[in-house]
Amino acid sequence: MRHLILEEPFSRPAKWSPMVAWFALAVSAMTTGLIRFGRIDYDAGFIALGAGIAVALLAVGLSLVAFVRIWQEGRRGLGSAIKGLVIASLVLAYPAWMAVKAVTLPPINDITTDTDDPPAFSRSRAALDARDGHIPPDVSPEIREAQRRSYVRIAPLTLDLGPNEAFDVVRKTADRLGWQVIEAVPPGGRMGAGRLEAVARTFILKLPDDVTVRIRPRADGSRIDIRSASRMGRHDLGANADRIRAFLEEASNQALAIN
Repeated sequence: MRHLILEEPFSRPAKWSPMVAWFALAVSAMTTGLIRFGRIDYDAGFIALGAGIAVALLAVGLSLVAFVRIWQEGRRGLGSAIKGLVIASLVLAYPAWMAVKAVTLPPINDITTDTDDPPAFSRSRAALDARDGHIPPDVSPEIREAQRRSYVRIAPLTLDLGPNEAFDVVRKTADRLGWQVIEAVPPGGRMGAGRLEAVARTFILKLPDDVTVRIRPRADGSRIDIRSASRMGRHDLGANADRIRAFLEEASNQALAIN
């Protein structure tokens, strides 16, 4: 006499979870590429990225429902539910890390090494054209105070080099960091200060940020101040502070190589 072996039904949420997660990953990857290479305007791109994140969250929800049903009803599909959760995590990992930064860092999008007298951005025709007419606005004293509390190690760089040598250090540093230099004025003239204007881009999406560097002569060398401001959003998630730290470190290395 034959005995029929009845298999437990497959959990539908477990079945759908990896398919939804793969779709979220495809949307996010494609949109990231389109933004990075300038094939889509930023507003539409961010909406599409938000949709990809929402779909990934849906995949996570399906996996969680599947886990509950598998546990309570003994349904099949555990491997499929885990697969969906893992794929969705690939989409959500970076946004989750950015969310942590948004909570732990102050909502600032303009950072400078001189909070009392920040370097001013150039208003020359070349600079305005490179920045699409954008001029980073002045920052309130309250925001500068928030910067001082949160980024205590962002400070001017003093070098025992003459202004012209310090200017060369700044120019080489900008080139090493991959910035698009749009204006470079050597020290001299009535004020004696030099400056460099550049456009820097974020690592993944290549979003444009504006940078200005000021070189001032001192009795014992030169002082270098830098200001980095994001064009989009009110919170830079620490990107400008990271850029300034990278600049100061590279500039110090370049100065040591001269000495």
